[in-house]
Amino acid sequence: MSPKLEAVHLGCVRGDRRLFDRVGFALEAGELLHVTGPNGAGKTTLLRMVCGLVRPEAGEVRWEGAPIRTLGEEYLRNLTYLGHLNAIKDDLTCRENLRVAGALDGSDTSDGRVEEALARMGLKGFMTIPAQVLSQGQKRRTALARLLISKSPLWVLDEPFVALDKAAVETVRDTLAGHLAGGGMAILTTHQEVPITGTVKTLAMGA
Repeated sequence: MSPKLEAVHLGCVRGDRRLFDRVGFALEAGELLHVTGPNGAGKTTLLRMVCGLVRPEAGEVRWEGAPIRTLGEEYLRNLTYLGHLNAIKDDLTCRENLRVAGALDGSDTSDGRVEEALARMGLKGFMTIPAQVLSQGQKRRTALARLLISKSPLWVLDEPFVALDKAAVETVRDTLAGHLAGGGMAILTTHQEVPITGTVKTLAMGA
């Protein structure tokens, strides 16, 4: 049986510079892949390849044995991606942002579920406030609240713990652990030492 998610001999060139070559990994249900390496090693580019946002110069990403380029929306329905940017709209409230994001990836966007997620991320008193007046940490927590309502089996997270206080870090860490325990998968980059409970693999970029 093929791994749930697999990267085979991935290569990437930017301008006249080769970022990486022949990068590969396999990920099964219940596993987390921690992508490490110095700035400029191509970690974010690799994550974007997994999401189908960047086409590899060589190799391919496969989902259940099939190249993701052939699966289109069928693959994307299994994915929740949080990048460096929070991808929230300043003119919408926290609650509205979470509803919109959740609707796009098929998450549970019922009022009670959305409010519970925001409250767990420390945003109980900010649900009806436009995102433009929130701090960077509050905006990041609004974006990360997507994980608490997500039904996607695969989470791809680029530096999820940046700009978070200790309580929010613990909430995200516990949410990740629960996701893995329930058979979900995750790929993440982080420069912070945040131990995650579960089966954790490491992929060193630029080694």
